[in-house]
Amino acid sequence: MPYKIMIILSLLFFVSGCNGSLKQNYEVIYKSEGKQTEQSDKKETEKYTIAVIPKVSGIPYFNAVEAGAMEAGEDLNVHVFYSGPLIADWKQQEKIIADYIEQGVDAIALSANDPEKLGNVLKQAKAKGIKVFTWDSDTNPLYRQYFVNSVDPEILGRHVMDTLSLRMNEKGEYAIITGTDNAATLKEWIKWMIIQQKENYPNMKLLEIAESNDDPQKAYMITKKIMKKYPNIKGIIGSSSVGPPAAAQAIIDAKKVGEIYVVGLSSPNLLRSYIQNGTIEVGTLWSPKKLGYLTVAIAKEILLGNKLSDNMSISNVGVIRLKGDSIIMDQPIDFTKENINQYDF
Repeated sequence: MPYKIMIILSLLFFVSGCNGSLKQNYEVIYKSEGKQTEQSDKKETEKYTIAVIPKVSGIPYFNAVEAGAMEAGEDLNVHVFYSGPLIADWKQQEKIIADYIEQGVDAIALSANDPEKLGNVLKQAKAKGIKVFTWDSDTNPLYRQYFVNSVDPEILGRHVMDTLSLRMNEKGEYAIITGTDNAATLKEWIKWMIIQQKENYPNMKLLEIAESNDDPQKAYMITKKIMKKYPNIKGIIGSSSVGPPAAAQAIIDAKKVGEIYVVGLSSPNLLRSYIQNGTIEVGTLWSPKKLGYLTVAIAKEILLGNKLSDNMSISNVGVIRLKGDSIIMDQPIDFTKENINQYDF
């Protein structure tokens, strides 16, 4: 099957529509200055409403987050609304946030496409008394209360570079295919990848960082261009979920399996066929479903006024770490031929 057709079918299969709208009888309980006007016992009979906004909708990673968020909503007795832009675009996110402000949600949880440009609309949300925090991709801390992070960015970035260097025998040229250049978390991961390479693998050389906008077809075309531009390239890192499988398919089509190594961050269901056929030896991620669950659980804790703490146990998630205003969920997971069939997301 041609790769473009395969990508289209994959996206059609994974796109889910859980966008919702608030009930007409929903009553906003905050004044514009952010002070609560009703007593907390009112909330015992009225569910909190939490809006969860991904960077982009319709790709498997964020579909898995959605599944976790919706499960948490049922378990924790809160309304969860999940909607994101069709492409990784901060302007579309701004419109979605403005709509949720108008509807009067209790909390907004955002995976931001830009750390600064969404500041104004997030400040408007806070002025309405809406609790604002980020997950997966952060903003400037001025615009939110907490950042729910999947893993420690330094640990993750250094680890991914280690997985590539091992396959390249610590020498040769490599490139990075990222999602969007403005996504703060992706930039932080890449920063630590490069630091790890410079500190420990001086015989490796970064050629370029290319932006895919989380579009699998674009990531595929970028890989083809990189292979043509740099005929001696030995490695590719995909720092967003569409990157590694798209790069692997391009390498297969170019008949360069075993010549160019692919590592990076993606879900096991996207990586499975490439790991099983040996195009990719290892992929790295965490549980996006668990991240969605944690995001909603943290939102409810914040709305209840509960204090978060380091080594706090969250039901169905586990023990979390608290570093300043960042909540760290877990350690990275490596998927290999030996263990990938243990995972389904």
